[in-house]
Amino acid sequence: MEEQNKIEIYQLKDKQTVVKVQFEQETVWLNRHQLATLFDRDVKTIGKHINNVFKEGELEKEVVVAKIATTTQHGAIEGKTQTKNIEYYNLDVIISVGYRVKSQQGTQFRIWATQRLKDFLVKGYAINEKRLHEKQQEVLHLKTGIQILSRAIEAKNENNENEILNIFK
Repeated sequence: MEEQNKIEIYQLKDKQTVVKVQFEQETVWLNRHQLATLFDRDVKTIGKHINNVFKEGELEKEVVVAKIATTTQHGAIEGKTQTKNIEYYNLDVIISVGYRVKSQQGTQFRIWATQRLKDFLVKGYAINEKRLHEKQQEVLHLKTGIQILSRAIEAKNENNENEILNIFK
């Protein structure tokens, strides 16, 4: 994943912990260390929850996990880098783990995620209601236009020019 795909999307209430996430293929990707930071749990606990998500059949691993080559500074040799394949988990896994983990930050995440969902549903409903109303108005205008044209055609067929002018007034 390129550096340009990294953005900040979630900041905890303490205003200090910011989890940088990566967008790719229209979803968000985090690795286990980032999930551990997000939910304030150790990597082993996060791993346990991830494994349970797959063991219980909630998600299919092949669909929601990507191995991404990540380059880091070599720990022992200055100036040298090393590349490792690290598993990243998409938004489906992040949400699933977020609803499983028990921590203050996990609770904050659930509140945040639930509010985003509510906002989406309410705004989506309001937008759809507005669109439906606009469509009904368009249909009404279209019907009126068709009626006017029909009367004009009938009047023309009867060679009644005065009636045609009255119709369009």
